[in-house]
Amino acid sequence: MPNRPRTPLALAVPALLAVALLLLPLAGILARTEWGEIGTHLSRPGTVEALKLSLVVSFWALGLSLLLGVPLAWLLARVPFRGKAFVRSLVLLPMVLPPTVGGVALLLAFGRRGLLGPWLEHTFGIVLPFHTSGAVLSATFVAMPFLVISLEGALAGLRPRYEETAASLGASPLRVFGTVTLPMVAPGLLAGAALTWARALGEFGATITFAGNLPGTTQTLPLEVYLLLQDDPEAATSVSLLLLVIAMTVLVALRGRFAAAPRSGRAAPGTPGAADVPGDPAGSGVGAVPLPDTSPSPDPEQDPDPAPEQEDAGRWALHAEVDGFVRLVLDAEPGTTIAVVGPNGAGKTTLLRALLGLTPRAHAALSLGDTDVTALPPHRRQVAWVPQDGALFPHLTALANTAYGLRARGVPRAEARRTARMWLDRLGVGALAGRRPTQLSGGQAQRVALARALAARPRLLLLDEPLAALDQTTRAQVRHALRGHLAGFGGVCLIVTHDPVEAVSLADRVLVLEDGRALQDASPAEVTRHPRSPWVARMLGRNAWPGTATGDGLALADGGTLVAAEPLPAGAEALAVIPPEAVAVHRERPGGSPRNVWPGTVREITTSGSRLRVLVTSDHVPPLVAEITPQAAADLGLADGTPVWTGVKATEVTVVPL
Repeated sequence: MPNRPRTPLALAVPALLAVALLLLPLAGILARTEWGEIGTHLSRPGTVEALKLSLVVSFWALGLSLLLGVPLAWLLARVPFRGKAFVRSLVLLPMVLPPTVGGVALLLAFGRRGLLGPWLEHTFGIVLPFHTSGAVLSATFVAMPFLVISLEGALAGLRPRYEETAASLGASPLRVFGTVTLPMVAPGLLAGAALTWARALGEFGATITFAGNLPGTTQTLPLEVYLLLQDDPEAATSVSLLLLVIAMTVLVALRGRFAAAPRSGRAAPGTPGAADVPGDPAGSGVGAVPLPDTSPSPDPEQDPDPAPEQEDAGRWALHAEVDGFVRLVLDAEPGTTIAVVGPNGAGKTTLLRALLGLTPRAHAALSLGDTDVTALPPHRRQVAWVPQDGALFPHLTALANTAYGLRARGVPRAEARRTARMWLDRLGVGALAGRRPTQLSGGQAQRVALARALAARPRLLLLDEPLAALDQTTRAQVRHALRGHLAGFGGVCLIVTHDPVEAVSLADRVLVLEDGRALQDASPAEVTRHPRSPWVARMLGRNAWPGTATGDGLALADGGTLVAAEPLPAGAEALAVIPPEAVAVHRERPGGSPRNVWPGTVREITTSGSRLRVLVTSDHVPPLVAEITPQAAADLGLADGTPVWTGVKATEVTVVPL
């Protein structure tokens, strides 16, 4: 059994004293209760009447708190506005204000001589002081902060991506709030509601000051305790015990979850279908990925209908003018798939969010077909989005998730579920229709997210690394199925990806972003042959060396020179692209008259399919990756730290202008 850390006495003793300070008063009530008379005390007519009134007042206070406090909590958690700190302080004020002072404040605001009291009485005939409605208002004033604070904390912990995804599927803000936000923060809402009700049930000071102490009208159970202390202390103790039991029952039921976190859609370890582990066939040592076969053979049972007929046939071209952090003009014909690539921070996700109308960092003037949707809110643009983590709604099944967009657009429930099941079947997860996201693996959840977006019948489809969570086998199957669906898609699809296979096999065009600007927009074949970004060249598995063109090659930015068979005009900024398979590795300096030969040291060897990728560093040129067979590596005796010579033919060097 592992040794537990010892608690310092300097902390343990004060902590125990604090527990005693909280516990002894409760023990006093238990010790002084006349257990044989408790039934008689609690069944007295005045006590029963006060209990009934307390329940009426507390539930009305809870209802008012829900009606007013839920929107207020959402406003504080979601909307930036001036004076938010002041509003939050107002919410907290009743919790620190002496209850009698709160009652005086209510009297001066709603009393017959208060700020609003005369107007309420003359206009509506409403008199709050010394009336049950006054007791309700007092209880609401002191109890509502518990609901607002609890729910605001839960809302702050809820990632906006769920709500944004719901909006992209066509759900209006109110529908998003009712079907996504509230269900996901239900633990926090329930905790806040329970605390609010318990606090309203026990309210005393503000009630007696503002509403008075009228039997049957405003004399709640706490006020009954106050009166009994003067005439019958034993009965007061019994009624106090009742209130204590109610309060402790609420707290025990909450188990300390004052501001419960929203439910997560991620599968917990050990649940059915725990998350798939993505493969890494190329290794991660040299940061380069080779181009494997882009035509996998899918399992026909996983892809029964690779090219379904579109239920909402139509053709929608794309025209977008984006400014802000991302600046570009994007045009695409119907049926075009564009892969968006670039290093982290290049603006890929910002571009997608700008097209959705979800970010202040960039603005997109967007037209889909003949419709200008620039001024439309996200839920009316018919732009579906699949974020990187899928953002499946954790409180809905896979089937209900997939049908969500159709239901948001008014499709009858039976038809929406029928269409949703069809899309789940097409993506090979139809058997999982009844499972919730926590019961799905990462790969299964991503396929459900794809089905949900496709089922929504969008005019523009935005996929943010849609296959990143899949293992290699599943990725090939889903990629094949997705390619079939995109072939019949009448709109435009943008796919953010770091996978060269996705870029080459799914896209008609590759858009390269860097610092929010379009560096290259061309076919996959052109980008593969002539990448204009070192990052893209390395993503494609090439060596990429920037430099300045000379008469016979390139003066490298990191030092050294490179001879090329077809150099650019001298002085031009350029990028030298060298395929790894064109790099020769020798243990001794090669004979003859090779144009590009450098000494170096092996720093890393990784597996790439049936070949090895060897990273060689040198004092003369930047790091270089070579691709050789395992047999060649064995013959050369390569290992980390082995001195070698590398050579590249001038005819194997492609120089691309920047």
